[in-house]
Order: sequence, then structure tokens, then C-alpha cells
Amino acid sequence: MAMKERAVDLTTVKARQQEMWAMGDFARIGNSLVIMGELLCEAADLHAGQKVLDVATGGGNTAISAARRNCEVTGLDYVPELISYAKKRAEVEQMDIAFDVGDAENLPYPDASFDAILSTVGVMFAPNQEKAAGEMLRVCKPGGIISLANWTPDGFVGAMLRTLGKHVPPPPGVKPPPLWGTEERLLELLGDEIFSLDAKRRAYTFRYLSAKHYVEHFRTYFGPIRKAFETLDEAGKEALAKDLEELLESHNASGDDTLAVPSDYLEIVATRK
Repeated sequence: MAMKERAVDLTTVKARQQEMWAMGDFARIGNSLVIMGELLCEAADLHAGQKVLDVATGGGNTAISAARRNCEVTGLDYVPELISYAKKRAEVEQMDIAFDVGDAENLPYPDASFDAILSTVGVMFAPNQEKAAGEMLRVCKPGGIISLANWTPDGFVGAMLRTLGKHVPPPPGVKPPPLWGTEERLLELLGDEIFSLDAKRRAYTFRYLSAKHYVEHFRTYFGPIRKAFETLDEAGKEALAKDLEELLESHNASGDDTLAVPSDYLEIVATRK
């Protein structure tokens, strides 16, 4: 098994992944997740003047949340289109934020550059989990914090990704992103380099007009689902849509004819040694 993992060409995986995220418009998905970044900044107990890095910033949600707390903020993502969007958002909100195009697995910053490292359902999608974790640790100052919000394997998004994988299997040898939503995996990735890891399980609720509305929105704007639909033939498209709609309905807690689907995520604050 170890030999198979070493044989995986993660550079190729990452290039295809980057193309996949760019083909959608994650900002249209991420805009609804603003509350997760706000809560993460509160959990991190950010102080004014701190140097903060938001890894895999997407449309800039969490970077902007940190800037609202008068921090000196940098946001990074490897999709140029998302960085352009984040810059426009920051300008409209009159926030002075540095946004860089860059790779979470090769952060373009010196060692110990930041007081706080944040990521909201972002860094968890890096194909090389160990390298991404190592980079966050490298650029975090001693005594600084790493604060993350990651979807859990047993929550709705974890189930959605598994459903997607049944129709379009993920690259072999790449660890599932929702592993980042478990304390066990986070301790494997960060444990030797941190003093403490505080974890809190939260839930974000997706709210759409219907299951069909959710699927149409995500197949248009969410890169992994859009890519899956484009890969499949017509019968495959229908089968995937049906499975996703059934999954959504099985998690629907609205109590009426709309859709309200809670999805668990793990919010963590780790203190760097």
C-alpha cells in the first residue's frame, strides 16, 4: 500500500484539481459560507494587529473576516480567478488585504511569518495532506495558532463526496479530504509541532429551494460536481443527479417543501510550539 501511495503523481493530481476548481465558480458557493469564517475568527481569538494568513482563501471570506478584526491579512489560493474575485470584494468592503496566487503545499512566505494561520474548508482539499500541514506549521510563529474549519467524514458533505466518488472515482492513493475533519488525523498531521488542539463540532446548514435547486446550483458552480457531470454520459448524469437528490432529501431538516441540510464540520484551534 505504501508503495502505491509513493507512486501517485501528486503534481499531476494537483494540476487537474486546480483546473477543476477553476472551471466552476467557487465564490458562488463560498459566499453562503461566510458565517463559518466569522465563527472561525472568533474561535481563533484574533487580536488587532496580528499577521494572519488565510490558506485556500477562495473568494476571500475568512480573510475578510480577519480584516474586520483589524488584523494584517494575507489570503492565498491557487486559482487566479478566485484571487481576482477576492481582491474585488476586499476593495468594495474597503479592506486592505494582500491576496496572492500560490500553492498551499508550497507557501511563498518565510518561516515564522504569521501569528495565525486560518483555513475554512480550503486546505483540506490539498492532495498532499502532510505537505500542506507542514507548510502551515513552517510559516506559523512559535506560540501562534493554526485554526481550521473542515468538513467531517460522517457529515453531509462527507457523504456527498463519497456519493460523487461512486460515479467518478477520485485519483487512487489520494487521502479523502474529510479526514481533516477528525481529531485523529489532525493530530497525525500537526501533533508533534503543537502544544494543544482544541476541537469543537459545529454544523452549517445549506438552505436551497429544493434538492433539485441545490444540485443545479452545485453542478454549475462547484468544481468537483461540475467536473463529474461533464465526465459522465447522459445516463450517468441522470444517475448522479438522482443519487445526490436522494442524499439531500435524506438529510433535509426543513419541515416544509424547501431544503435545509445541516452538515457537520470540525472547528479546531491548535497552538504552535
